[in-house]
Amino acid sequence: MQHFVDEAFIKIRSGKGGAGCVSFRREKFIPYGGPDGGDGGDGGSVVFHIKQNVRTLYKLKLHRDFFADNGHPGMGTQKSGKKGADAIVEVPPGTLLYDADTNELIKDLTIDDEEFVLLKGGKGGRGNMHFATSTNQVPRYAQPGLPGQELNLRVELKLIADVGLVGFPNAGKSTLLSVVTKAKPKIANYPFTTLVPNLGVFEVDNEHFVMADIPGIIEGASHGAGLGIEFLKHIERTKILLFMINLEDEEYLDQYDKLRVELKTYSKHLAKKPFMVVASKMDIEDSDEKYRLLQEKLGIDIIPISSVTHKGLEKLLYLLKDKTKSIESNERIK
Repeated sequence: MQHFVDEAFIKIRSGKGGAGCVSFRREKFIPYGGPDGGDGGDGGSVVFHIKQNVRTLYKLKLHRDFFADNGHPGMGTQKSGKKGADAIVEVPPGTLLYDADTNELIKDLTIDDEEFVLLKGGKGGRGNMHFATSTNQVPRYAQPGLPGQELNLRVELKLIADVGLVGFPNAGKSTLLSVVTKAKPKIANYPFTTLVPNLGVFEVDNEHFVMADIPGIIEGASHGAGLGIEFLKHIERTKILLFMINLEDEEYLDQYDKLRVELKTYSKHLAKKPFMVVASKMDIEDSDEKYRLLQEKLGIDIIPISSVTHKGLEKLLYLLKDKTKSIESNERIK
């Protein structure tokens, strides 16, 4: 089983350029031919490749050094050296690259299958065939290859999803995710079953949307309590926040306000995101009355659902689809 890792420190280095060659043409009837030393090959680059099927930075914890190969030296008869192999670093969408020494953000990698060259390899040196002149017809000089570059990186992952599920532990987020998507999160009737974010894809009218189940928030999470900000950061990227209010909880009437406080304390930007609210576990006794009281207190539209009986799920998915498409349309206009 691959562990979820959302931060790693790695060292990257591009390859040195190969040296140019000092060589002269020597053939049977041409004993004193001109210079024919070829160019050195360029050093390999360090390339980050964004892969949708990569979900974690776990491999970067195991393999911390990514060094590209040096370029090969040039050869006689004007043959160029081979380019050094690139070092390819595969990361999930939503990966941020920071200079570990200055903490400066270098790049935010969000587009699936995008490639980003962070460190280019050193240029290969030119062979002596380039340096012949009327006054120096037998140049015995070729350029050395240029050195590669080196960098210490802090790599951070913030998940990208259309819908981020927000709720206290045992609110039913994992169950909802498992029912409306093909994701298989661990589910049990006790707090903090979900210790890592889970992603799933739900489909509405042949369109696909990503839903993220974020580990349960507790009071004080914005200050690091419980699982704290380790996981709050993963809902910063979502288009819509889906607040899940657990009607089975004795303090269900206060859950929404507490969740809003945690989000606002952690990030004012996050607190301004579009959102929807659902009342989960509408299959329990007295759920209709509890739903009525919750609706009355909050004064906003609340969608009643049950992941067990599937009540309200189809309506919820269509509302999420419409809201997501509306947000995407507005973003394109901006």
